[in-house]
Amino acid sequence: MKRRDESSDWMWSNALAALDHMERLHRQLFQPRHAGAPGWEPPVDVLETEHALLIYVALPGVDACDVHAVIDQGALVVSGHRVLPQPLRTAVIHRLELPQGRFERRIALPPGRYSAAKVASERGCLLIRLEKTP
Repeated sequence: MKRRDESSDWMWSNALAALDHMERLHRQLFQPRHAGAPGWEPPVDVLETEHALLIYVALPGVDACDVHAVIDQGALVVSGHRVLPQPLRTAVIHRLELPQGRFERRIALPPGRYSAAKVASERGCLLIRLEKTP
């Protein structure tokens, strides 16, 4: 049996990440905007265990209590608003890479039923844990 080369795994992982990033940029650039529309989409990881679905949403600098999450037609919709912290509002900005403003991300959920939802902040990410219902 031939062993997979770790460098090809790394390249494949980077290629998939680049494709996902380009897809998000495409949706953001070629979608008509109207007042109140989200300005950006945070990246997410969706993992499934035997008892729960774990959704990590990259939202550094956003408090969990400022994020709205609802299940709508088989998808988890996570939305909110990121604003510059007060001390930075009068600072001279040399680089600003973290997106600001209204965000929203619609995440398709695997088929199944989910009960209790737990929301927490973990290492700059919002962690949403959806418990599976038998």
